[in-house]
Amino acid sequence: MGLPPRATVDAVTADLAAAAAGRPDVAAAVHDTERSRAAYARLVHAEVDDVAIAAQVSVAVSMVAASAPDGAEILCADGDFSSVMLPFAQTGRGVRVRTAPLADLAAAVGPDTWLVAYSLVQSATGEIADADAIGRAARAVGAWTLCDLSQAVGWLPVTASWFDASVCHAYKWLCAPRGVAFLTVTKEFGEHLRPVQGGWYAGEDPWASCYGVDIEFAASARRFDVSPAWQAFVGAAPALELFADVDADALHDHATGLAAAFREGMGLPSPARQSAIVTWPDADGAALGRLRATGITASGRAGRARVGFHLFNDAEDVARALTALGR
Repeated sequence: MGLPPRATVDAVTADLAAAAAGRPDVAAAVHDTERSRAAYARLVHAEVDDVAIAAQVSVAVSMVAASAPDGAEILCADGDFSSVMLPFAQTGRGVRVRTAPLADLAAAVGPDTWLVAYSLVQSATGEIADADAIGRAARAVGAWTLCDLSQAVGWLPVTASWFDASVCHAYKWLCAPRGVAFLTVTKEFGEHLRPVQGGWYAGEDPWASCYGVDIEFAASARRFDVSPAWQAFVGAAPALELFADVDADALHDHATGLAAAFREGMGLPSPARQSAIVTWPDADGAALGRLRATGITASGRAGRARVGFHLFNDAEDVARALTALGR
């Protein structure tokens, strides 16, 4: 989870104080929701009309899964994050999930593949997918692509149009409150999706879409919106604008440079694509325990210890982590 910027803490605190005083400002929350949408669009180089808001990655993926044709084949990466895979596995109607190693995902695309769903950066390992190769393979057979950007946007420069659809939760590398996620959809793929989770906020005029079923959905990707978690978006707007204003290439070099220094100190091999996430085998949790014992925040994922370097880290953090691990 990313550290919230000071502006986010101030915004959420002020919003709570207003609510406690009996003066919740829904109009301001709507404004912050749209600020968040616009900032995220800038971050991933998308048109605002192609961005929908969500609450969780699995919510957005479930909508795509509900729109898959009966009997469709969904190709996923082995061991990918569950929120990308489970909605398709639970769809029924003969929809089937097939998996392949991330490095072989492009080669595994076949004539029966309807959609390739994968994470650009793997949560458990930090491995970065070859999005270009996967996209080319999918287009060659007429398949669509859905990519989870949750472990990428914020440190890895990304362009949403690389994919037919992409999803991202902003509480990780974008340092926003939990409950703020985004879905980008190309206009072509959007024609194949049904807004099965659409509520009042998905209407062309949300305030005229509060009652009944005779509602005109938005013509843009807003028809896939879920009702926003007000307070979360109040805090998300300043965080997303901060990252939208940062030099993305400089941040990428900073984060991956720290990760490379840590990797070198640990004697770990350099990955094919430089990642801000470093993992290594730690089946008994000993390395994770040593890091945590010295006050370093790290995590254990799929039998591996995992550390990530971001905007708020520096060379001293690398040195502290290596010292804690006896390096």
